Amino acid sequence: MNHQSDITINEVGLRDGLQGVVQTVTIDQRINIIKLLIEAGLRFIQVCSFVNPDKIPQMSNAEKLVKQLPQKDGVKYSSFVLNQIGLERAHSVGIKKIETSLSVSESYSQKNMGLSVRDAQIQIMEIVSNAKKAKMDIRAGLQCVWGCAYEQKPKLSRILKLFENLLKTKVDVICLADSIGGAKPKEIEIVLENIIKTFPEVNIALHLHINRFQMENITLAVDMGVNQFDTSFGGIGGSPFMKNSKGNIATEETVDILNNLGIRSGIDIVSLAKASRFLERIIDSAYFHGKLYKLLSE
Repeated sequence: MNHQSDITINEVGLRDGLQGVVQTVTIDQRINIIKLLIEAGLRFIQVCSFVNPDKIPQMSNAEKLVKQLPQKDGVKYSSFVLNQIGLERAHSVGIKKIETSLSVSESYSQKNMGLSVRDAQIQIMEIVSNAKKAKMDIRAGLQCVWGCAYEQKPKLSRILKLFENLLKTKVDVICLADSIGGAKPKEIEIVLENIIKTFPEVNIALHLHINRFQMENITLAVDMGVNQFDTSFGGIGGSPFMKNSKGNIATEETVDILNNLGIRSGIDIVSLAKASRFLERIIDSAYFHGKLYKLLSE
């Protein structure tokens, strides 16, 4: 398959990246980061999650943040939600696009959502239905597709069944997440091959975490027709509910890989590195798992 010429980068650092950070990052600091991301050419930015602030204190000011977002033509903001309360909160402040997901792993579902996979699935289906009624764009996803810290890797049949159930909601896009950063190219190929063969019309996004196969994983996915990736500036991130969870694949590294494939994403990694450096000065550099941003800025 030819390389895709149109790749969507969904920047998730402000949500997925910050959710496990102890130091408070203020709204003004986040707005400054968003402006830097936009200047670098990012057009799809996940700005926050509407979740229980007792569990994720960093997201406690989500409404205030959304009300102050800079409005710019062509820039689309999204938020992450896990339940109906989160959906209503996002809708109340004018968020037009939301993302949600459930785990393939029973153990992680309990740790992350306090629900069985079965109950989480029912909840996600209601969220998708209600989001569509509210005329919001909605993306659903599966976490731990290539394993988690608590169970053996899931069987392909389980992944396909949960995927099929999500598709029944007529969701716009389905995102497959390698939540622990354990996926190897062959394992990604098997899952994608089976999904594409079984559900050829579906729009697939990938949410990868850093590992030593990241270049091969992205190249393979692009070759197989995937044209949407979640990335995180500076490679910050990792689930606070998953032991040994590494950071998200860095936006700088992803854009560099795409550049080497001859794919222009419209994102300038030198400008982007300024956002990573700005945040690094506020929080501990140990939260950053990317390497390229350190070489690209002052």
